[in-house]
Order: sequence, then C-alpha cells, then structure tokens
Amino acid sequence: MKVPFVDLSLLHPHIKDEISEAINRVMESGRYILGPEVEAFEKEFAAYVGTRNCVSVASGTEALILSLRAVGVKRGDEVVVPANTCSPTWLAAANLGALPVPVDPDPITFTLDPARLMSALSPRTRAIVPVHLYGHPVEMDPVLHVARRYGIPVVEDAAQAHGARYRSARAGSLADAAAWSFYPTKNLGALGDGGAVTTDDDRIADHIRSLRNYGWHDGDPYVSHEAGMNSRLDELQAAVLRVKLRYLDTWNSRRTDIANTYGTNISNKSIVLPTVAPWATHAWHLYVVRCLERDLLREYLASRGITSLVHYPLSPQRQPAFSDKSYSISTSMVAMMLENQVLSIPIGPNLADAQVQHVIDTMNEFNIPTEAI
Repeated sequence: MKVPFVDLSLLHPHIKDEISEAINRVMESGRYILGPEVEAFEKEFAAYVGTRNCVSVASGTEALILSLRAVGVKRGDEVVVPANTCSPTWLAAANLGALPVPVDPDPITFTLDPARLMSALSPRTRAIVPVHLYGHPVEMDPVLHVARRYGIPVVEDAAQAHGARYRSARAGSLADAAAWSFYPTKNLGALGDGGAVTTDDDRIADHIRSLRNYGWHDGDPYVSHEAGMNSRLDELQAAVLRVKLRYLDTWNSRRTDIANTYGTNISNKSIVLPTVAPWATHAWHLYVVRCLERDLLREYLASRGITSLVHYPLSPQRQPAFSDKSYSISTSMVAMMLENQVLSIPIGPNLADAQVQHVIDTMNEFNIPTEAI
C-alpha cells in the first residue's frame, strides 16, 4: 500500500465545482489585483481568527518581513526566534538586516521555551517571533508577560497553525501581529503562494497595506511614501481560499482524528509520540515523532510504501545562510537533538482509514537492528 506524505490532488475533487465557480467569477469580473475577492477573504479570515484586521500578501515569508517592518525592526536590531523552526522565520529578520537571536525550544512541545526567553534579550531586541510549530501553539502568556514588561512587540509565526488555539483564543489573535502562509500544503492552502497578517492594531494593518503596495497610500496612488514592495495576494487565490476556508474546521477535525488514532495505537517503545499541552488545541499540520534511529525508521517506512519527511534536518543556526554569525551551539542542545531525531509521518485529511492503519502497523513492526544498538 502506498501512503504519500501529502497528495493535494485528493483534497480538491469534492470542492471542484465550488473552486471552478470562484475562478470563473474572478475571470468574468475583470478585477484581478486588490479587488472584491481579496477584500472579502480578508474580512472572512479576520473573523475566523478573531482579529479586527487581516491584510493579505504574496507569501508567508513576506507576511513575516512586513510584520517586522511594521513593528519597527530595522537594520542592526535583534529579533528573538526559536532555534528549532523552518528557516523563513530567521530569513525574515535577516532580510531586514536584523540579527536572529535563537532560543532553544521546549523539549516537550518543540516550540519556543518561555523559560529561556529572558536570556536572549538585550538592549537591541526589537521583536520576539514565537512560532506555533507543526500546529502546536506556543505557551503565549509568559512570552507576552516578558514582552510587555520590556515593551517589545511580538509577532506570531502562525504559518503552520491554521485553526490552532491557545487556551480559548485562536492562534494569530494573541500578539501584536501574526504572519500566515497559504502555501498549498498548509491546513489552509492556496493553489500557489499566498500569505496574510492578522492584527488588532489598526496602525500596523494600515502600515502593511501601504508596504505591500509600493508604499502607496489609499487615495494617493503612484506616490511611494516609503520603500514598499509588491506583495499582493491575487484575486484568484483569494477566491479559492474563500472556498477552502469553509472546510478548514472539517479538515482539521479529520487531522485530529488521525492524530488521536496514531496516539492510541502506535505502541513501539523506540518511537516517542508528540505531546499536546493541556492549554493547547493542536492544528496537526504535521505529526512529528522522535526516534533515536530516525534514518533507519524512515528507510523502513519507505520500504513499506510510506513517505515521511524531516522537519527540519538542520536548525537555521547551522545552515549556510547564517554561517557568518557566531551562534553558540551549546545553547541550542534541544534543537540539535530534534534535528537528529524528528520524523513527520502522513496526516493529511485525505488519508483513508486503511492508509492510517498501514502506517500504524508499520511503525509498530519497526525494530532497531542489533548492529545499530
């Protein structure tokens, strides 16, 4: 039996007519950039997240860059980031000429550890970027407590957290701003790139609306008031996202069912299953296990037709893009442990029950070879 890690072609057939209608509506409208579909999606996604504003942009990375610009990050500043995350979190700061300052993750949730946050602060800290990694929210109360105490803006990286909750509040509504990605594999994915920023701060929202469109102001086109950029979600993607947003909770429910089934039935003692904090509602963008012999487990799964991925094989501080910075590897031991042990197994909402059972059976059958012990 084949179990692909993700097969987006299976996600769309039952909503094909709705997507086709949305695309045709855009084609017939003659409005393709910053039109009624973008405006409607922004209102609908803001309502879903629970914020006053949503400003759509061209990608999740640019959502982070523009959010950091809007809260005042400039060249020479420091931005506190998790040591364990996908590199765009760091690249957003680096693209502004700021220095990413890593905080080792919590060994249970794999997200930024609030207990380590204070040690990363300095007089040059201008923002904190907690990442709701894999769909598990960061423990935000202690992060916000530190941030408010020192007057530091907080920008959530919610790229993997569509539908996640911290206590009773949605991810993306917890801080000064939140950056979202609608990359096709996300829980809410477009048919191409896309992103957004959600915020309750009207000034941040207005600033990002200007920055995404060359630094122009509403009612004053063709005049760049600052060095903005072209980062606009197009009407076609907005129309598709409006359709898919209506199914997001249903798809997340299926992800949760699969995660619960894995958690109940995978019993291999050599595999550590993910833990959900009691204050968290996990979006299950990824189901990430740990195994000391991760590479052998991955090979065994592949031999049984199951595709798995490593998120992430190299923490940002050890990647070539940041090799000119002097990061202390000793302060990121948890991140280094994770990069050697984590493995993501299939959890998409389109997985059949038989495929889920095949993954469970294969995980339970895996034995570490004697020579590897």
